[in-house]
Amino acid sequence: MVAKALAETLGHDLPDIGDDTRLFEDLSLDSTSILGLMVNLEDALEIEIDPDSISEEHFATFGSLTGFLLEAAGAEPAAG
Repeated sequence: MVAKALAETLGHDLPDIGDDTRLFEDLSLDSTSILGLMVNLEDALEIEIDPDSISEEHFATFGSLTGFLLEAAGAEPAAG
């Protein structure tokens, strides 16, 4: 779901992405697209994200964003 929300936000299909894919450098995410991404993610995951809980580190990589979203949704991140 996270990859789908990223693709919708960026307006194009994404290449193969992994946990180490950098959102800004590799996918060209920018500060403007972050707002749209957060709205798409909240809708897709049916959660509400507290803007005060978001930091730049959460958007470093696909893996860090996914981990943040799992935490925001109240799920435990998978070990490994």
